[in-house]
Amino acid sequence: MITERAAIQKKLFEGFASSLAAAVESSAGLRPDVSIDFAAAAPGTGGLVWKQPLPPLGGAAWAAISEVDWKAAGQRMLAAAGTEDAPEAALKSTFLEVLGQALPAWAQTLTAILGREVTCAGGGESGDSLPPAIWAAIELSLDATRVTLALGVEPGVIDSLAASLQDQPAESAKIVAAPAANGVPAAPGSKTFDLLLDVELPVSVSFGRAQVPLKDVLKLTTGSIVELNRAVVEPVDIVINNRVIARGEVVVVEGNFGVRIQQVVSPHERLRTLE
Repeated sequence: MITERAAIQKKLFEGFASSLAAAVESSAGLRPDVSIDFAAAAPGTGGLVWKQPLPPLGGAAWAAISEVDWKAAGQRMLAAAGTEDAPEAALKSTFLEVLGQALPAWAQTLTAILGREVTCAGGGESGDSLPPAIWAAIELSLDATRVTLALGVEPGVIDSLAASLQDQPAESAKIVAAPAANGVPAAPGSKTFDLLLDVELPVSVSFGRAQVPLKDVLKLTTGSIVELNRAVVEPVDIVINNRVIARGEVVVVEGNFGVRIQQVVSPHERLRTLE
């Protein structure tokens, strides 16, 4: 049983490290080197702490990172997108964006072990004191930037996974990594993700922007013209969830306006919208 729990713990931390590295690669365009200290002590106070419930498992995961490290990580991500000297709020939101990509991918590792869907819902920053947990320190190295994130898993999570494996038939109760592609474990089939495919998202098209003094706004009447900052020949932006995801040209489809996509925005450029 001890060996089985140790194998589960190792699999959890390796899965999270792989998901985090993949999220960083998506943002920075380079995959970081990763090292894991499986015997790390609980982190000290201060910095950023994220509590992530993991239903239906009997506990939560905790991610803790120092202020120096989350600022360094955010700066490196924004630098990859061509943004230097970003404000602190942008650095933090950029780091949380990367963490927000890693956690759902990590949930797929938990799903593969448990044999049923594990979700990452209801997570957020926490000011609570850190609970008893099993900790590992994950160091990411990208060029000259090195940051360390501590991941803690409450014992109830390990208990739930170990109990599930005991209930499974012997031939299926194995902790096996999903097939890898480019070094990143492939995500198993997810019923939750299938449901998300039917979720409708609001799509808007931005023709341009303008800054108008309040005195001129008050003078606007029917027939007034507001000049935008975009030429007629320039493509328009396609915006989803406040992110520019593509650009294209305006067309007419059966009497309705439409947009023909000419360019899909890279992950690097999407990061600029976090500022």
